Amino acid sequence: MSKVILFDGECSFCDKSVQFIIKRDPEGVFKFASLQSDAGRQLLQEYGVPESTDSMVLIDSGKYYLRSSAALRICRHLNGLWKILYIFIVVPPPVRNAIYGIIAKNRYRWFGKKDSCALPSPDVRKRFL
Repeated sequence: MSKVILFDGECSFCDKSVQFIIKRDPEGVFKFASLQSDAGRQLLQEYGVPESTDSMVLIDSGKYYLRSSAALRICRHLNGLWKILYIFIVVPPPVRNAIYGIIAKNRYRWFGKKDSCALPSPDVRKRFL
């Protein structure tokens, strides 16, 4: 299975993040599903991701990654200088996740919540589960 990103489908920041990733992933390394979708819920259960998870999840090579670990592993595969951010993987997870947690905790307040998603083009639609 290819690399799958599960995201909060109600979060405007998460939606913008998915669009950001798609633009920098022309090879189509990543597939996407919202946490709220049937496919997303099935993958969470299949990989044993804690039910309380409400942040971005990366499923890659039979493992799942949460919070900053997911974000940094995603950056490693993007075109451009974003790959450089992967060096922060050496920072201890509690430190990285504290910063990630501030953004995650405030994402609805800072970026809003969505009622619906924009319909992607047919090429991009193929990348959603």
